[in-house]
Amino acid sequence: MATLIAKPIALPIAEHNLRAITVCHFTTAHSQLKSRSFHREFLPLASAGLRVSYASPAKSPVARGGISFVSLPARKSLFPSLFRTAALLKTLVRESANLYHFQDPELLPAAFALKLFFRKRIVYDAYEDFPSAVANKKSIPRLLRPLAARIFSRVENAAARCFNGLMTADPLTLRRLARRGASRKIVFYNFPNMDLFLPPRPGPKPFDLVYRGGLSERAGIYVLLEAVHLLRAERFPDAVARPPRLLLIGYFDGTSEEHELRERIRGLGLDSSVEIRGRIEHEEMAEALSQARVGVCPLLAIPKFLRNIPVKVFECWACAMPVVATDLPPIRPFFSNGGAGFLVPPDDAAALARAIGWLLDHPEDAARMGERGRDLVVRRFNNAGEVRKLRRFLAQVAGASS
Repeated sequence: MATLIAKPIALPIAEHNLRAITVCHFTTAHSQLKSRSFHREFLPLASAGLRVSYASPAKSPVARGGISFVSLPARKSLFPSLFRTAALLKTLVRESANLYHFQDPELLPAAFALKLFFRKRIVYDAYEDFPSAVANKKSIPRLLRPLAARIFSRVENAAARCFNGLMTADPLTLRRLARRGASRKIVFYNFPNMDLFLPPRPGPKPFDLVYRGGLSERAGIYVLLEAVHLLRAERFPDAVARPPRLLLIGYFDGTSEEHELRERIRGLGLDSSVEIRGRIEHEEMAEALSQARVGVCPLLAIPKFLRNIPVKVFECWACAMPVVATDLPPIRPFFSNGGAGFLVPPDDAAALARAIGWLLDHPEDAARMGERGRDLVVRRFNNAGEVRKLRRFLAQVAGASS
């Protein structure tokens, strides 16, 4: 392993000299370009002059937007073997970057090795409340989940002490780690990159509702289906009338979850009212969302969603559509005095149906609410300010002493 040790990085790097910084982002978990790391973080940074290498299994051109790509093999298991970890480290060290940035929790061992054995500067992007996700992970036996969550929380505490930088997507997740170690810390909100969310073009809306994200029970999909069922039964009893149409964009946790959801759709008689489009490229997101009149965010009140801010709300607003969302603490402040949608109690299909029905019954009011949402994103909740924060943050991390 000693032959892999890179030369020490020259210090310090002035904050204003962004071109002096080279960042290597690495992931083994995603076969698509991750919207947070690629479209919101490094694509804008590369346009501003940062030198970026993106090590990933994702299929992509040799270079794109000033980013150089490093091909990695796709992940075959959650925990990589010692051989695969050693091969990954060899590839990463060859990049000789000033900073190494990662998001995947399973890459924490590799990141610790980069820091402790190769003296690299590491930025950990904890974009979700991962301990809460572990506590609810079905692949872990129920009795072991609390222990697994505590262990993972302690690993993240060690990361905050050991690594040079720590990022989160919301302040509640950062609060848990804020006092851990001397690492520099920042909240980088998942606001839309407006280069990918241009003003929507007028056109037909084949769908009344759209949801994008995880297609799972915990995300409130079953509550949403029940709300659509109520709308159909109460407001469109005549078989001639067209019931509301729902577009679902996203991913399943597994084949059994997909089968269960499709069975629920059939059981509610919504086969002709619901289209499942699956996961799509982020560059296609604005066009897909814009096919609907109303965005929905029906998340349940589980620990993960009591911390994380749902990005789907801002993306729907960027497409000038009103949003009906669950009234949870992370998203509540963004709806205050905005007039861009409604908040409803969690796990309340009837309340969700009433809010959706009002918007469908008042299309002019709904359109004005959508325009207010678009205005909020253009003026405040967009990616430009976050990228400026990230530029300063990375320059400070790169220039800090090890």
